[in-house]
Amino acid sequence: MSFPDRQTVLDFLKENPAATSKADIARGLRVKGKERAILREVLEELEREGKLERTGKRSFAQTDRPPPSGLVEFTRLTREGDLVGQCVGDHGLFGPELIYGGPSGKSRSRAPGKGDRAVCKMSGREDGSWRAYVVTLLEKRVSERIVGLYNKTPHGGRVTPASRKERRELLIQEADRKGAGDGDLVIAEPKPEGRRQYGPPLGVIREVIGHITDARSASLIAIYANDIPVDFPEEVLAEAKTREPAKVARTDLTGVPLITIDPHDARDHDDAVYAEELPDGWKVLVAIADVSAYVTEGSALDKEAEKRGNSTYFPDRVVPMLPFELSADACSLKEGELRPCLVAEMIFSRDGNKRSHRFLRANMRSAAKLAYEEAQAAIDGKPGGKAGEILDTVLKPLWGAYAAVSKARDARSPLDLDMPERRIMFNPAGEITGITTKERLEAHRLIEEFMIQANVAAAETLEQKQAPVVYRVHDTPSDAKIAAFAEFLQTLDIKWNIGERPQTHRFNRLLAEIRGGDYEGMIQQMVLRSQAQAVYSEENLGHFGLNLARYSHFTSPIRRYADLVVHRALITAHDFGPDGLSERSAARLEDIAGHISMTERRSMAAERDATDRYLAIFLADRVGAEFEARITGVTPAGLFAALAGSGADGFVPISSLSDEYWVHDAAAMAVYARGSGKTFSLGQIVRVRLKEVTPLQGGLLLEMISDPLPAPAGRNAARKAISRDSDGSRTHRAGGGPPRRGKPKFNKRTLPPGAGKKKRR
Repeated sequence: MSFPDRQTVLDFLKENPAATSKADIARGLRVKGKERAILREVLEELEREGKLERTGKRSFAQTDRPPPSGLVEFTRLTREGDLVGQCVGDHGLFGPELIYGGPSGKSRSRAPGKGDRAVCKMSGREDGSWRAYVVTLLEKRVSERIVGLYNKTPHGGRVTPASRKERRELLIQEADRKGAGDGDLVIAEPKPEGRRQYGPPLGVIREVIGHITDARSASLIAIYANDIPVDFPEEVLAEAKTREPAKVARTDLTGVPLITIDPHDARDHDDAVYAEELPDGWKVLVAIADVSAYVTEGSALDKEAEKRGNSTYFPDRVVPMLPFELSADACSLKEGELRPCLVAEMIFSRDGNKRSHRFLRANMRSAAKLAYEEAQAAIDGKPGGKAGEILDTVLKPLWGAYAAVSKARDARSPLDLDMPERRIMFNPAGEITGITTKERLEAHRLIEEFMIQANVAAAETLEQKQAPVVYRVHDTPSDAKIAAFAEFLQTLDIKWNIGERPQTHRFNRLLAEIRGGDYEGMIQQMVLRSQAQAVYSEENLGHFGLNLARYSHFTSPIRRYADLVVHRALITAHDFGPDGLSERSAARLEDIAGHISMTERRSMAAERDATDRYLAIFLADRVGAEFEARITGVTPAGLFAALAGSGADGFVPISSLSDEYWVHDAAAMAVYARGSGKTFSLGQIVRVRLKEVTPLQGGLLLEMISDPLPAPAGRNAARKAISRDSDGSRTHRAGGGPPRRGKPKFNKRTLPPGAGKKKRR
């Protein structure tokens, strides 16, 4: 084995965290001559595997530990109210998340806020978390803007923030309210000269965005609070109205009965499918709207689409990536209308394995627009309307091809986490009429699997042609997360070998074993939390959840900029026309991937915020009612629980559980009473009472009715031996008398957001 080897480098960095540059490492290991080239290769290999990350041009750090001291940027507040940040390097943020632990030593720096940067000292905890202690605060908050509710007072007004993470209120003097009235939703900022020794700071209204009585106010708040771009610039709208598709050679597929299958209320249709039985297998066509023919590089449309990154879907509206003139009209594969498209033609064997594929730039005319329910009903023996007319010629071949492809999918064993999704129903006036769980039909799985196959074909083709690729990557769960997952399972007497490489079929076997049991919900939540977040990248890390070696997004260019980039790369790789991916854009793929990963996270946060507020509005008149619920989160401050039926997330403060001392057991994802050992655990079904609703923030305060469960066998004795927490968790006395380490304060404006959300693929 050549020196220096991988483990030697990792061991050195662990023992010498301040030695971050390649020169430091070389000196520390006494590497000279030809060994420097080996060191460079080892460092780059460890970087590719995610064990090291680059903090500068020639500087590296271990991904699971920060340096002893350095520059930290605080980026977010957790649902428990902790301020979290990361170290800052030449290449951006790096290293594990750091929780603000207070000032360092005798430092008198003010407490940092979201967006602040500070020189900090770092310290690890036994539970694997890290704390950042501020030595010097360097920068003021990046954004002081508050989205909130304006209420009149005798001497002006007050802005109450709409975010549960925002603790500031602003006092508004009469001259600074800018026309805002009682109950208006506003954007406000603190006045630079508005610092007050006592009470809230003075502020000024910058914009009125709506009124709290508007039935759709929840989406308005989420849009502005998360900086979702809404209005299109005039030049973008003008381009959308006049843009004609690029005139290029196209294959004529107008005679092929391609059909769209979408939600019944879909306005944009960007994918169509067709299948044909072959003597030894199946041919499947997946036709995707040729958005790149309308949205060309460098145009105003292109710049705005990249800025937005994706469409954002709220319960009551859509903020589209492209103007409706394109997204719902010219680019939408409407029934009977001639439309340009890019087509993945795939040949599958009888056992569902893909034998070959090719891409076409074509014209098509959709033969039918079906809803999922309509297509499924026809297959299930209740054909009607258009679905009945094409049952034998189109639908049955599609289901036949799917039956074959699903065999290969089952053999591949993608992660089987089919979490229920809720749908909020509205009447024409925008008022909530009910909440339902979206039914998961075989028709949904058919379209999903054909889209996955087309996405794989796109990634494979671009790799074969050595063309630039924006991959959709879902990294393997980290060693730290797997260790925490195994430790959690151990508390349930379930074995998990942390030495084996994480594999989807192993997770699926576990999920199958516990299905229908007492721990099903709990373990599903923990499997979900053990996963990495899917992102876009120009580097291929594979897709762990789908168990695929390579994967890209090709099938939704109307609503995702990533797909538009992949279309352009395919056009260039096949010489389909002059409107492909330029060398300039290819050189920017790393930046583009980072940006659209950010816009996706932004949209997910906005969608979640709006849903939480709508659910709070729906439940506002149910205060005092009792609900069955499932515990979805366990923290030192209390429990999160999702209400049955609506799925709304509420919070049970730990101080309200009983008069006993309660201890947070991070490994078991539980809280237990110190004396009796009785337990509330993640996934447990409980009965709760709705105590308070704050629609503005989307917060629900719950009261626990159910008794805790007895301590699992063998755990009570071990817990009684604990005199104080060794893992950094806090102990609270819920009733009279002082808590051991500080009683948590509950503020209805700062209720943490819901937990256990489904991740996007």
